[in-house]
Amino acid sequence: MRGTILCVAFCLALTGPARGGGLPLPAKVEQQRLGPLHDNILLWRVSRDGRRLAYAAAKGGKVLVVVDGQVSAEHDAIAPGTLRFSPNGKRLGYVAARDKKQFAVIDGQAGPDFDGIMQRHPFFSPDGDHVAYAGHKGGKWTVVLDGKPGPEFDAILADNPVFSPDSAHIAYGAKKGDKWVVVLDGQAGPDFDKLQEGAPFFSPDGKRVAYGAEQGGKWVVVVDGAPGPPADAIVKGTPLFSPDGKRVAYAAQMGKNYQVLVDGQAGPELDGLAEGSPVFSPDGRLAYVGHKAGKHCLYLDGKPGPPCDGIGRGDPVFSPDGKRLAYSALRGKKWAVILDGKPGPDFDAIMDRTPVFSPDGSRVAYGARRGEKWLVVLDGVPGPPWDGITSRTPVFSPDGKRMAYGARKGDAWLVVADGKTGPEFGGIGEGTLAFSPDGARLAYVAGRATKKLVVVDGAPGQEFDDIAPPAFSPDSRHLAYRAKRGTGDASKSLVVLDGQPGPDYDGTIPNGPAWLADGSVEYLAHRDKVLYRVRQAPPGR
Repeated sequence: MRGTILCVAFCLALTGPARGGGLPLPAKVEQQRLGPLHDNILLWRVSRDGRRLAYAAAKGGKVLVVVDGQVSAEHDAIAPGTLRFSPNGKRLGYVAARDKKQFAVIDGQAGPDFDGIMQRHPFFSPDGDHVAYAGHKGGKWTVVLDGKPGPEFDAILADNPVFSPDSAHIAYGAKKGDKWVVVLDGQAGPDFDKLQEGAPFFSPDGKRVAYGAEQGGKWVVVVDGAPGPPADAIVKGTPLFSPDGKRVAYAAQMGKNYQVLVDGQAGPELDGLAEGSPVFSPDGRLAYVGHKAGKHCLYLDGKPGPPCDGIGRGDPVFSPDGKRLAYSALRGKKWAVILDGKPGPDFDAIMDRTPVFSPDGSRVAYGARRGEKWLVVLDGVPGPPWDGITSRTPVFSPDGKRMAYGARKGDAWLVVADGKTGPEFGGIGEGTLAFSPDGARLAYVAGRATKKLVVVDGAPGQEFDDIAPPAFSPDSRHLAYRAKRGTGDASKSLVVLDGQPGPDYDGTIPNGPAWLADGSVEYLAHRDKVLYRVRQAPPGR
């Protein structure tokens, strides 16, 4: 528990009291006092947009649940790992305890008592309209959906139930006696000795369901209630559906060999499969990497590509429209990127997480090493040599017309955008390079000695002790980020909007700020043990 409390204190502080002495606010800011921020916080959750905060705090032998600064309820205890906002942030659920019983609280309303409720429950549907959890009483388990208990079973599979992506269906694995079944929308499927961990799996459109199951020492994949051929094992991460839900694939072990099966049709026998294989393209093609007799090969819709000595981790990569395919291949001691079946130039290494496609799929870039120097290859053309390339780059603009990456020159780091070098710094923040939605602007976090700053359109901004990755507004006109001044308990946190700092706080809450239609931002912050909802306008408003 001490670790949890320390984590909360650190996260809140990292993410800074208002300026003393009555100094004017540096930006137009509206503050709404939500309520006190309690001591002894045990656990906390923030909505995805950062506009809502819920936490549980110990007080006087009880646990308070506080939502947006207001005490919602008092309980004997709160289950670990609970407190969940719905994906849209409008609803809250958690598991509480009284008199040695557990019960779920959904939107402030307590449900029936159970002897226990499964960890990490409740679960909201993707649209937030439905909520479910599994509880047991008197040795029997049941799934409660929208307040209504379902049939009783002897066990419920871990991390179940599962909602379909369209929120229209719910499924879970359940045990009755010594047999397991998958229950889909209240209807039980065939009996099995065991169910696959992580099952069941819905298709993206929510209309189909698949899972692995064991019967008599053999494993099968059940698709829409129909078992497939037996295998010795089903590879973790499968089965999986194509994006349109029409195809299903999985990897199976048969003795010492492995095969990929697509819609019931088995591919060639292989000695092994690469991690992450198989994978569907956005347009429904299937690719996987396998090896046999010491040679590696990429299979696309069952057809093998040329054999090689190795294929890059995480490959292959499809373009967003699924029409193009790229991967890195080792032949002898040299690596090359194979794009649409054609090999590029040889290099000594290809950078992890590359190649990458532009959003429209028309361009491709990757990092490569030749000798001791690194370079970025864009559309087959190698760029200038550098001493290093920033991880998680290169990146493309949303329209695909621009490309940028971080590079090291001696002890200095800089950003190269459209072939032009920017100012030099002591470091470039990994994962911070971001183009605006219209592609016209570029921002990133850079380091100078012990300070950090945001560079926008090539112009360095104000220095701070820590900075979260910047984000552009949907219309590309504004840029905001969270920042921190100072270190330790004396640090102050604030939000910078279009280069103008907002007021100092003891902490700003993660996941924000959220953009409003007029270019303002909204976020949660705390000062002197009080929680505020803050609305900050751009300069000049």
